[in-house]
Amino acid sequence: MPTVDRSPCRLSWNSRAQARRGVALSEIIVVLALVGVLGSAIGLTLIRQQRFYRSTSELLQTREGVRDAMELLSTDIRGLSVSDTVRLAADSAIEFFANIGSSIVCQMSGVNGVGLPGSGPPRGNALTALLSRPDTGDVASFLRDSSEWERHRIIGFGDSPLACSGSSFAQQDIASVGKGFLLELSPTLNLEVKPGTPVRFIRRGRYSLYHASDGRWYLGYRRCNALGSSTCGAIQPLSGPYRDYSSDARRTGLLFEYFGESGNRLASGASPLGIARVDVTARAESRQRIVVEGRVITPVDSATVAIAIRNR
Repeated sequence: MPTVDRSPCRLSWNSRAQARRGVALSEIIVVLALVGVLGSAIGLTLIRQQRFYRSTSELLQTREGVRDAMELLSTDIRGLSVSDTVRLAADSAIEFFANIGSSIVCQMSGVNGVGLPGSGPPRGNALTALLSRPDTGDVASFLRDSSEWERHRIIGFGDSPLACSGSSFAQQDIASVGKGFLLELSPTLNLEVKPGTPVRFIRRGRYSLYHASDGRWYLGYRRCNALGSSTCGAIQPLSGPYRDYSSDARRTGLLFEYFGESGNRLASGASPLGIARVDVTARAESRQRIVVEGRVITPVDSATVAIAIRNR
């Protein structure tokens, strides 16, 4: 039968082996150091990624501001016609009549009112198309012959159940539209205005580079009175910020340049009737600085567009 060794030496060796199963202080220090190095590397990577995304976002916002300004100004300026002359042509501002809608007279309502078909699409064709609902600050312009437009100040514009009976339109087209509009005007309408006469709605406004309360420069819009001397309302910011205004055409934040039919640059004070093309240059500047390859910079972007007046 085997015997168990119970000698004191054997028990002492086992006790020492069990005591060595813990973690030494030096091992803890090494692990903490490795974790610290790894955490620092991850944190540095995250900071660089945040800087990259912030820089990209600032660049995109700067470019987007320039593109928005170009698209907005191009749409409005291109639609000008001989009857919608430019009222102000400055290096950092332009004021003109912009088209906001069109329609067809379908019924007369006294000497100062006309009925218009609704803006719904009859069989896919809109008899009334409105970019913005006309109001008392706008002008209605009626085509009297092939080239002459008769202007009237709008004193009322509202929905109406007019059926446009007796008009030159097919009744099924008018009926498919539903409710129409009642347009009230001043002064008295000319006798040549009758059912079937085209009508355009125009709004007078001014685009300009202006200095805002935050110390930066923006593209702003003012709505002005349609007739008479120019009186404009409060300015509304549209895009920006841009570079500061400067008399130097190579440095200013927003620049308007005007050209005639032969491509000649029009001098300051020239008649707006001679404008055939408007060149717009925008130079945007970011609100914040960013770090690119160790350098601190302010994102900037610029664009130039030549806008030919379509209805010259």
